[in-house]
Amino acid sequence: MSKRSVLIGVSAVLMVALAVGLYLFQPWRLVTDRTADEALLVPVSTSETATPNAEPTTPSAAPTTPSAAPTTSAAPTGPVALASGPFRSLEHATTGSASLVRRPDGTHAVQFESLDTSDGPDLYVYLSDKSSDSPESAFGTGFTSLGKLKANQGNQVYDVPAGADLATVRSVVIWCKRFSAGFAVAPLEQS
Repeated sequence: MSKRSVLIGVSAVLMVALAVGLYLFQPWRLVTDRTADEALLVPVSTSETATPNAEPTTPSAAPTTPSAAPTTSAAPTGPVALASGPFRSLEHATTGSASLVRRPDGTHAVQFESLDTSDGPDLYVYLSDKSSDSPESAFGTGFTSLGKLKANQGNQVYDVPAGADLATVRSVVIWCKRFSAGFAVAPLEQS
């Protein structure tokens, strides 16, 4: 075998190794960002600042009729945040908050408000039965997948599958399947 044949063989192996490494690690994601700007179901910053014991307001000079039925307090007609909390960084610095929301039709969703984390390969959103203060390695099991992370920045909404057992949900996790690593976790424990 000539030196040239060996050099061509080694070069081919190195090229294949480089291609596989680029596919697995996707190093360009360290400097790229993807942004989503979906309409939030319930603005978290608004719901957190509401005063729970505020006096109800009454309309002034509202006309009354003798046949008017008395008003009763009705169930909320819009989406309701059942639980929310800020993200805690795991492998990557992350800010923003997550909320578990019940829609008027009874379906559920998880929304991220002002998410800011690193971009990465193979990122998914999981509902977890683990508390948000659990060690990172715990989040790789006992989860319901909500699908791929839409973007590493911005507001986004994920539908919760109809069969998901929400009674066991304690947190939401941004998880890298390829490397079994958590990017961030937020508490979703209902009170």
